[in-house]
Amino acid sequence: FKGKKVALFALPGAFTPTCSAKHLPGFIEKHDELKGKGVDQVACLSVNDAFVMGAWGKQQSVGDKVMMLADGSGEFTKAIGMEFDLSARGLGVRSQRYSMVVDDGVVKTLNLEKPGAFEVSDANTLISQI
Repeated sequence: FKGKKVALFALPGAFTPTCSAKHLPGFIEKHDELKGKGVDQVACLSVNDAFVMGAWGKQQSVGDKVMMLADGSGEFTKAIGMEFDLSARGLGVRSQRYSMVVDDGVVKTLNLEKPGAFEVSDANTLISQI
């Protein structure tokens, strides 16, 4: 993210209901508006492997609007303290749901959701903060 302004959002998993119906589609839809606010790159991160993220991106028709980032082992997610243990539900350790603006490698805005919520990490909220 060096030298760029990035709108990054993370979610618990590809192909999951809220992630597929609301979170990712909102950022695809608002891509041009984010670019108009000076965002160089929109990126989606999940603790899934690269093949799953690629297939989900194709299924959601992200094209070049959203960079699909795979954190397959959850190393990045754990390093920033955003892991969420869903092992009791058979999903293992995942990412919490959040969005952030990263400007030249520095987090400028962070919107962390409460478990099970989708209220503050959406594209519209992030746009209003830029």
